Amino acid sequence: MRRTILYIAMSLDGYIADKFGQVDWLGGQDPADENEGTYPEFVQMVDTVIMGWKTYHQVATELSPNEWVYSNLTTYVITHHEKEPDEKIRFVQDSPASLIRNLKSSEGRDIWICGGAEIVCQLMRDDLIDRFYISVIPVILGDGIRLFEKTEKRLELKLLEIRSWNGITELRYERQTGI
Repeated sequence: MRRTILYIAMSLDGYIADKFGQVDWLGGQDPADENEGTYPEFVQMVDTVIMGWKTYHQVATELSPNEWVYSNLTTYVITHHEKEPDEKIRFVQDSPASLIRNLKSSEGRDIWICGGAEIVCQLMRDDLIDRFYISVIPVILGDGIRLFEKTEKRLELKLLEIRSWNGITELRYERQTGI
């Protein structure tokens, strides 16, 4: 069965964007270091990426306006905006939980939850994130968009691996079931 994996970066104090919604602080301690970290390996495991409208809009207009960076993957953008799909980007109005359940029951590789925080929160509430790959960036923002909001229940995780490059530490966890 396909796994749902949250692969995301956050500041040391738990933010995925600064208070203006910007992510220009993503990167390691040495700006000249061009190491891509674990991304090239990770992206080989997935064939589908899920994101909300804000994440899609930021990628399409600011981070990579000239080319869709996830062209090798089928992208689902969860939104209330009406937009025509193209070959690889599908705009859906499904709930995150409904979309994930449908995708998990179909054939394919793992499913990447790319952002944003609201989608992560909803999927966590429904126990639909199987693995968490969190890259901690060596910066303290002090304010912004939190990755994790208050939850109604505790979520037990099992540490799978820790990787580090250029001051960034990636923590890989798997959701424990049956505890």
